[in-house]
Formats: sequence, structure tokens, C-alpha cells
Amino acid sequence: MKQICKLLILFFFFGNITAQQIDDVDFKSVRANLNLSSELEQVDGMYTVEFKVLRDIDSLFLDAKNIQLTSQVSEYSGIARDFNNIVEERSIKAQIKDGKLWFYDDFKAGTRMALRFTYSASPKKAIYFVDDQIWTQGQGKFTSHWLPSIDDVNDKIKFDLAITAQYPNSALANGRLVKKERFGDLTKWTYSMQQPMSSYLVALVIGNYSKKTETSKSGIPLEYYYYPEDSLKVEPTYRHTKVMFDFLEEEIGFPYPWQNYKQVPVKDFLYSGMENTSLTIFSDSYVVDSIGYNDKNYVTVNAHEMAHQWFGNLVTATSGEHHWLQEGFATYYALLAERDIFGDDHYYWQLFKNAQELIAQEEAGESTSLLNPKSSSTTFYKKGAWALHVLREKVGDSAFKAGVSSYLVKHQFATVETMDFISEVEQASNKDLTAFLNAWLVDSKLPEDAMVKSLKQSEFMSDYFSVDCQLYNEKCDEYVVSDVSDKVKVKVISQMPYQIEASAFQNSLQVRQAISQYVDKIPFQLKTAYESLLNDKSYVTIENALYNLWVNFPQDRVKYLHKTKDIIGFNDHNIRLLWLTLNLNTLEFQPDRKQDALNELIGYSLPQGSFELRMKAFGYLKLLDAFEIRSIESLMAAAQHHNWRFSKYAKELILELETKPVYKTIIDSLKQKQP
Repeated sequence: MKQICKLLILFFFFGNITAQQIDDVDFKSVRANLNLSSELEQVDGMYTVEFKVLRDIDSLFLDAKNIQLTSQVSEYSGIARDFNNIVEERSIKAQIKDGKLWFYDDFKAGTRMALRFTYSASPKKAIYFVDDQIWTQGQGKFTSHWLPSIDDVNDKIKFDLAITAQYPNSALANGRLVKKERFGDLTKWTYSMQQPMSSYLVALVIGNYSKKTETSKSGIPLEYYYYPEDSLKVEPTYRHTKVMFDFLEEEIGFPYPWQNYKQVPVKDFLYSGMENTSLTIFSDSYVVDSIGYNDKNYVTVNAHEMAHQWFGNLVTATSGEHHWLQEGFATYYALLAERDIFGDDHYYWQLFKNAQELIAQEEAGESTSLLNPKSSSTTFYKKGAWALHVLREKVGDSAFKAGVSSYLVKHQFATVETMDFISEVEQASNKDLTAFLNAWLVDSKLPEDAMVKSLKQSEFMSDYFSVDCQLYNEKCDEYVVSDVSDKVKVKVISQMPYQIEASAFQNSLQVRQAISQYVDKIPFQLKTAYESLLNDKSYVTIENALYNLWVNFPQDRVKYLHKTKDIIGFNDHNIRLLWLTLNLNTLEFQPDRKQDALNELIGYSLPQGSFELRMKAFGYLKLLDAFEIRSIESLMAAAQHHNWRFSKYAKELILELETKPVYKTIIDSLKQKQP
């Protein structure tokens, strides 16, 4: 009866997966020889697709959004291994209709066939031409906008790409580089995959990169790409990568399933990172120096995308109802990898922060089932990770790891549903998991009591919960100079920022950063100690301290500006942009160079900068009320940017500027010039 109830529950959420083309044809492999033009933002391809017909049909299709055929479609009686091996060619009737490339013929069950054609595409999504870079993003965007493929994740295909790029650029794709050929100022890079994958995981990157390589304990090449000018940032950016890779292989209990693992940063990426098979693409805002590492680093994103190589790439959820099998698992295993490096306190602290976000979501009335395909990222990622943490506590380490391993072995290079995983853990643990299934996966209500109980197993978290200066009449300032954890000290500072003394500054980087964040009204007796924050190896601390000191001690503004004049900060120039703004508001500092400072600030808002840099520059120009025609023109261009966060910000700021007559005149004039 319990098993019947379980199946009914799952049917309620999962429904029937509609039988589609996968019942008619099994696509085996795709080989594409690609030429890409940054100037035309165009893709031209020579394409071969191999498949097996599963039952008699008169048509089949590939998804092909806004793609045009530039040759006839040819069929081979033998399998074409490359474009020079043409065997018994004959034409096949083909038509592009409603975003699909249809092939019409008398396709007989059991037949293996290969079709060949050339095509051209001018895609508006899924591939992006950003300055001197070209990069892709298939998840949620559909690879079929630039490469004929199958949008259904349930059809896994072996993809081999050959990419021709301008020298000295590098061209990266999934799999192993098997050939590199130079033709004048062009280079052709040929990549080969050994195993199939869903089409959304196909990827390419073209850009000017250097490379550093390590080898995992199991012999897998780990390739770290970087801009040539960022050689000093390679170590802090990719710090702990090999350690995390080795840990995940051992912890998951299934060998890394691909030939190599490459990671490459790109400009103006849509997300933090994307786990394309064997080729993670991530935002270059995570490329940091040794100081930036202390504030914002790539470790968590790195571990998350790495874990996806198993959970999402090796086994892929059949549909949105099971999306937690990808994001929840990647989040959980990233936490485990970080726990291995940073310890138990870090692990429980991250769980606690995730719990806070989930509770806030529930208090806002937005909590949903983990099996609801319309759930938020917070639910899929963080509730999913919590569910796995609690499940492991329930069944024990041994059974949990055995269940995960058998789940991956049984469903490798295939698609999965939630019960595929649950049944393996039930078998490994010899426990019925119906109650767990209902509480954590089916029910939309958050099991807060269970979360608190689990967190309190950590002595560190118990100590953290026990300190609350707002509820208890304690001498909380004593905590800041005691031997308690830094997290407790930060909590105390956040609750009573104006009761700290100079001795509080004799603390770690993290605690000093909290002082810079929460102590914005600086007593004179703390002035000297507070000024020492400008020497910290933290761009966040320096930014906060510079602003707070400038506000609190006007008589020393010139001193503070002199001290910080050469500090840039993160890739978004956080300290430099603040410095320029404070410069423009400090009349006695470099009075004959104010226009230079303003021009530099305006320059950061122009299109050659990253969207994070431009967005921050726009914010300061708004604060200074200093927009002019160049920056407004750049803002209007930003409203059409491919990154939705940036375009949304720009559109809202334009509406705000239009309320001022002087800006509205400029905006109206520029609109008239637009095509």
C-alpha cells in the first residue's frame, strides 16, 4: 500500500511524459564543422547526423531555430565519417518549418542512416558575440538556435565539433582536442566526445586565452583557461580545483565520466557559471587576484559546476519536475567539497544561510514543492541540498553513498526521475522513505523544526544561536575580543555596532570587514583604528572604510584619497569608481583635474566595459547627476544588452532620467537617430 501511495504521489506531480520523437528515431551522433563570424554574428556549418530508425516513419526532424539550409540534404548508404568520405549520395527532401528541420523519406525500422547538409544561422540567443569573444549558453536558451540538434533533454547524442577561428584565438568545445590545424591566419580546432549528452550541454568558446593544466589523482586533465594579462590571477581564481575534483570522484563513488575537464571565463556571461559537458563556462567577474579572493571567489561556483558533470550531465532529469536531481545534488556536493577544504563549521554555516533564505521565501508565501517544475531556484538548489543532507542523516553515510553510486551506475548517460534515485537509496538502506518523500519533496511547507534540529548538532551553530544581544542582557562586546568563532563576532557587531572598542580591530579579516560594514558612524576614539582598515587585503573592507572615513572626517578627505588613489578593486572597479566619485565631491583635492576624473568615470560606462562595470558606473553618474550624451547613448544601448539583469536595469534608469527635462531632450534626440 505504501508503494502504491508513493506512485500516486509521483504521478500527481510528474504526470505522463508525452512520447515524442524518441520513440521513432534514436539520434546517435552529430559532427559539425563550424565557421563563425564576429562581424556578421553568423554561424556557417557543414553538418552530419547519424541515427537509427526505431519504427517505420515517413518523416523526422531536428530542432533548428532561425536556421537556413545552404545545400541539399544528402543521405548515405554507408556512415559518413567526415565530409571527404562521400558514399552513394542521394538527395533527401527537407523543409524548415516552425523552428524544425524536417526530413521526408521512407524510413524503415532498424535502418542506420547518416544525413549531410550545410546551413547558416544568425542567432539571437544561445550564442553570443561579445567583443573579441564568442560563447554559448544552451540551458534555457536552446542550442538549436546555432546548431541543429534536439531540444528534448531525453535524447542524448554524441557531439563532435570542429571550429575554425582567427589566430591567435583559442577555440574550445566539449570533449578532447584531437586535431589542431593552421591555415594562414586561421586555425581549425577539432574536438571529439566519447559519450552522448543532451543538446543543451553542447558548448563552444572562442577567444584569446592562455592555459594552465593539472592532472587529477585519477589521471583526468584539468585545464584552466585565462586571459593572457591575468596570469597572476590563475592561482587565486582556480584555487582548490584539483583538491575538489579528487574529493568529488572519491565521495560520489563513480569515476569522472568524461575525457577531460576544462574551465573558461567569458565576458558578460548570463549566469555565474554553466556546467557544459567537460567545458564549464563562467563569468570573468570571478577571475580574482589574491586580495579579491578574500571577498568574492570562484570556489563555490567551481564546485557546483564540477558536481554537475555527474548530476545533470551523466544523469539528466527527464523534465522540470525532477530538476532538483540536478541543482539540489550539485549544491549539496559543492557543500561537501567545501566542507572537505574549510571544515565542518563552514559546512553548517552554509546550510544555515540556505535555511534563512528558504524561511524568508516561505514567510513571503512563495514556498513550493521541490517537485513543482515552476519552483524557484532557491527551492531547487537550497531545499534540494537540504533534502539530501537530511536524507543522509536518516539512512547513514554508507547507505547514502551506496545508493548514489548504484543510481549513477544504473542510469549513466541516460535520463532519470526522482524515484530512480529514491528506490536505490531505499534498497541500499533497507528503509521505506515515504515519510521523507512527503516531507521534503512533495510538501510545499518547509520542515523548519527538522532543519533547526540538524543544525544544532553542530556545536558551532549551537553557540551561534545562543548569542543574541537584542534579546539577552549580556555584555556582548566581550565576545568580540574573546575566542569565540568569527561568525559569532560578526553577529555581535551587526547587533551592537556602536559599542565596540579599539581592541575589536585586533581581529581577523572577516571581523574587520564586518566592522567596516556595520560601523558607519565612527567615534573619534576609533579613528586611528578605523583608518587601519584601509590597509586590509579586502576590497570590500577598503571600499566601505574609504567611504565611511570620508563622510565622518571631512578634514582628512585629501589624505584618504591620496592613500587609495592607485587601488582598482574587483573587475567592476568598485574602489576606483568610488574614489572618482569622492574625488569629484572633494573640491580641495586636485581641483584642476576634475574633468579628467569625470571623463574617466564616464569612460567606464561605455560599451567596451563589462556589464558589471558599466552598471556600477551608471549608478555613480546617477548619484552625481552627471550624465551626458555619451553615457546616455551607452545606457540606451545597454537596454538592448543580452544580459537581462543589465538590460532591465538600463530600461528602468532611462525611465527615471526621462523625468528630468535636460536628460529627456538628449534621450528623445538619440531615439530619433535610432534605425
